[in-house]
Amino acid sequence: MATVEVSLKDIMTAIEGAVGAALVDYSSGMALGTLGGRKDLDLTVAAAGNTDVIRAKVRTMELLGLSGQIEDILITLETQYHLIRLVTGRSGNGLFLYLVLDKSRSNLAMARHQLKRIEEQLEV
Repeated sequence: MATVEVSLKDIMTAIEGAVGAALVDYSSGMALGTLGGRKDLDLTVAAAGNTDVIRAKVRTMELLGLSGQIEDILITLETQYHLIRLVTGRSGNGLFLYLVLDKSRSNLAMARHQLKRIEEQLEV
């Protein structure tokens, strides 16, 4: 099992093209940890904003009567991928990992695979 700090470092080193990562509590919108980013990417603001994305998707699924759980949500921008992965372990209820990738330097399929592996090892 890995701590928040270890998991965020693993994300930034193991996932090619990673620009920034955060672990976020989506009930409050608060980032429990962040790593990376740059002046045009405030991970704390992004964490709070992506909380609304998850809440909206959960509400929509309820309205549609969809069963199952969200694995991840992908937002594709011109130069970046934003990947939101819900933490599924017993200690991760209400948390998600947020990853920003440089589109030109990343492999989305591999990033999803690595993020899943890291999420499964996360202990909060």
